[in-house]
Parts: sequence; structure tokens; C-alpha cells
Amino acid sequence: QVQLVESGGGLVQPGGSLRLSCVVSGFSFSMYYMTWVRQAPGKGLERVLCINFGGGNTYYADSVKDRLTISRDNAKNTLYLQMNSLKPEDTDLYYCAGGMGPNYTARGQGTQVTVSS
Repeated sequence: QVQLVESGGGLVQPGGSLRLSCVVSGFSFSMYYMTWVRQAPGKGLERVLCINFGGGNTYYADSVKDRLTISRDNAKNTLYLQMNSLKPEDTDLYYCAGGMGPNYTARGQGTQVTVSS
């Protein structure tokens, strides 16, 4: 059974930092592309960052460059999203997702990030 479980979300002030984690089970994590996806209330899903099995990154959202960093620990089957210099517009439900390529086929339940003073 494929499971992706996100954690680390919360309430943070503008300019603050958070680190999201996603623990994966049920598929060969080290062979999968992993993606962080976010969704604002009433809006569609937006791909934010993708990392391939070799560690190469792809940014889908220009607004997060130099502020958000994706990484993975294949030994721990865990995906990370380091979020720095957070802005109110980063407030979203963040999901991790995985697939054999950049187009993911499995997604977790999400963790809420709220940036507010």
C-alpha cells in the first residue's frame, strides 16, 4: 500500500521558516521523482518543486526560487521542503507526491502552512 505522510506544517510569521517532511512507504522511493504540490483554498493544485532520483531539482513556481529548497534522504524514504523567508502568499496546503517521472501518480493528505502575523 502506497503511503505518503507529510508533517511539519504550522503557523509562522512572515519572514520565518518551516521544514516540511514526507515519509514514504509502499514504493521504491529512491527510484521515484518526488514533487511538492500546493493548493490554496478554492484553487487548483500547483506544482512547486520536483526532485529526481539523482537529486536534480526542477522549479515550477518562480516565486519560490531562492526561498524554498527540496531535498531527499533515500536511506530514510523521506522528502523534505525547507521553506525560508516565508510570505503570506505561501499560505497553502502542501502535499508531497511521487511518480516514475515528473508527473506524479500518488499524493499524500497534505500539511497546512499558514504565514501570518
